Amino acid sequence: MSTHTSTGLDRAALGPQLDEILHRAVGAQSPVAGVVAMVTDATGNVYEGVAGKRVLGEEQEMTLDTVFALFSTTKAITATACLQLVEDGTLDLDAPAESYAPHIAQLQVIEGFDADGEPQLRAPASKPTTRQLLTHSAGLGYDFFNQHYARLASEKGQPSVISASRAALMTPLLFDPGTKWEYGSNLDWAGQVVEGITGKRLGEVFAERIFAPCGITDMTFAIDDRLRARAAGMHARAADGSLAPIEFELPSPPEVDFGGHGLYGTVGDYMRFIRMWLNDGQGEHGQVLRPETVEMAVQRHLGEGLSVGLLPGVIPSLSNDAEYWPGLRKSWSLPFMINEEEAPTGRPAGGQGWAGLANLFYWVDREHGIGGFWATQILPFGDPTSFGEYLAFETATYGAVRGAAA
Repeated sequence: MSTHTSTGLDRAALGPQLDEILHRAVGAQSPVAGVVAMVTDATGNVYEGVAGKRVLGEEQEMTLDTVFALFSTTKAITATACLQLVEDGTLDLDAPAESYAPHIAQLQVIEGFDADGEPQLRAPASKPTTRQLLTHSAGLGYDFFNQHYARLASEKGQPSVISASRAALMTPLLFDPGTKWEYGSNLDWAGQVVEGITGKRLGEVFAERIFAPCGITDMTFAIDDRLRARAAGMHARAADGSLAPIEFELPSPPEVDFGGHGLYGTVGDYMRFIRMWLNDGQGEHGQVLRPETVEMAVQRHLGEGLSVGLLPGVIPSLSNDAEYWPGLRKSWSLPFMINEEEAPTGRPAGGQGWAGLANLFYWVDREHGIGGFWATQILPFGDPTSFGEYLAFETATYGAVRGAAA
């Protein structure tokens, strides 16, 4: 169970340090356009910071209610919906996922390409389970992290996941389920599991069963004019470090609610989700998960002998080579990455967290009862300025935790 340790953190002590980090990010030689970042304890936000502009070169300042494309920070919310169905007794994590999402049965393993450039496919040795989907060990990847998928996209017209199309789900497996860890579209299929069980769109399930009890009001798969008016623009980092705005918006409404990346939302609303995990499943307006489910979920669930490693940047415009703390043992719980040793930032062993493609980063620390979120809108992933200053942000927070404990 979460210990709910009182961190003793207060805005007056921590705020100036974190403000300086945010302003350093927007003032860097290779700047971010703007950033919103927050730290919470189990009771509420202890820091809320903004710096810079929503769009580089435009007048609109970043604000606490700025809306972001949340990308893969969506995944933990989809995992939460799956956990609710486990509680309901309608989802068996170790049953074949095709029991709930029949189309996944069509996926075969790609072993490469023949001399004519045709993909070589075979049946998988076993059927992927929802637990494997949640832990990224089902066999699925992303085209920006995997050469086979990148080739299928460029030569065979395999649609990108950002198209939010049903066809984008139908990528082959890269290996037999349960034999490797590879980050990819697994949570998109977990979303299909949720839809198959509930008979509702994933966004409806989120709204009713997660957003309402958490007090989340500005999070959706279908961005509308109300939220678009507060949205931060997307930016591209050039090789020389310069930054330029680019046109980017996920389809709205999407053909499919993609549980791996499709949400738009605010940092403040994501903090409500983080607090639910700090409070043993209790949201601001109701219970989301039972305490025993939370405790079960945050343990290691990745198969024995498997570990989280480097994300290789196969499409340079979308991702650099990226990894949290190379050389540190990392695993996966049901919703999050776990650092299995204390991280250089001070995050303790057993800490949870993850990231989103446009350089969004967060963590959940149930031991100390704190969490944080750092949001920018920059491609490619693993941006040195945004990721580097996020790590400084987390490090400064843990410096204050240690100071409060002294």
